Amino acid sequence: VRPIDTVERRSRTYIPATMPEKVALIGSGNWGSAIATKIGVNASACADFDDKVYMWVFEEYVKEEDGKWVRPARGAKPPEGKTWVDEGYTPLTQVINEKHENVKYLKGKTFTNNVVADPDIMSAVKGATLLIFVTPHQFLKFDALQTAELGPDCKAISLIKGIEFEEGGPRLISGIIKDSMGGMDTSVLMGANVANEVAADEFCESTVGFATEGAGAVWQKLFDCPTFRVGKIKDVAGVELCGALKNVVALGAGFCDGLGYGGNTKAAIIRIGLKETAKFARLFFKGIQDDTFMESCGLADLVTTCFGGRNRACAEAFAKGEGTWDDIEKSKLNGQKLQGTITAKDVMTVLKHKKLEAQFPLFARIYEIAFEGKDPKSIVEL
Repeated sequence: VRPIDTVERRSRTYIPATMPEKVALIGSGNWGSAIATKIGVNASACADFDDKVYMWVFEEYVKEEDGKWVRPARGAKPPEGKTWVDEGYTPLTQVINEKHENVKYLKGKTFTNNVVADPDIMSAVKGATLLIFVTPHQFLKFDALQTAELGPDCKAISLIKGIEFEEGGPRLISGIIKDSMGGMDTSVLMGANVANEVAADEFCESTVGFATEGAGAVWQKLFDCPTFRVGKIKDVAGVELCGALKNVVALGAGFCDGLGYGGNTKAAIIRIGLKETAKFARLFFKGIQDDTFMESCGLADLVTTCFGGRNRACAEAFAKGEGTWDDIEKSKLNGQKLQGTITAKDVMTVLKHKKLEAQFPLFARIYEIAFEGKDPKSIVEL
């Protein structure tokens, strides 16, 4: 597959580091586990990386019942004087390390043996020179990491598709990571990457948004493989905003599906959504590259999210009247979190503060349908 001209591909002049880079993955949900299947292979095959890839796992207890792995109900406690192990459950990290599979969040897809699950975040990141953040952004915490024993010149990359907002405007997750980690060089990876398809080794592309050339090169080398082609572009903000805002547009696409509208309508929503995404990015950040929106992180990710993925599916159920967002999330996401609704709220907060709602009719309408009782049919009345 020939690379897209506007994206820089793996450099032939990349010089391996004197000491191998040590990789730590912070997060182990559906997407975190999927990307671990790629990182494990590349780290094992390339001398530039330490063979072991440590994956921090929020510890849960699971057991297999009738071929399905289950966990105790959220908030439940074991009987007095007992532990969950006494009740027949096993720590998820133990299951992952024995089966080389995240049976809870990526069932049926195996890791290479060099991916090691660790419930202790301080242990998982000790000596790391490459930190990969892939937790839902509402769960992002830095208290422990700020005192962790990291390796020299440690770099970070965010795979988190979300955004925070202050009154003055949006705040990038990569910026939060950078500031919280003492100015650490922080890149992003975004693209048309439905986790289960990535783990199934189906061909796809992704985009690294970087601030420094060295970081862009090392992250591209870690992730890129024949079925997961990774380009890079010097535009952290543009790449990251594409990854966050596409989840809002996907809600609009899901409303269309729930109402039984056809491909013409969804295509219009996608076009308007891409236009508003680019406008939003340029309004709040400098240095946004036009090419970014035509890469995997832009158009491709928007298209695949509007035809598949959890945000579209949950919005379809919402438009069909299948319950509240909380009800739908609990019934459809197997413990995962919905990002589009959170981001839609945050986007609207800043648009209202800046009195810019009229300039972003699709974003505003999606919010009104999701949270203000507007009829889903109004998605076509922009």
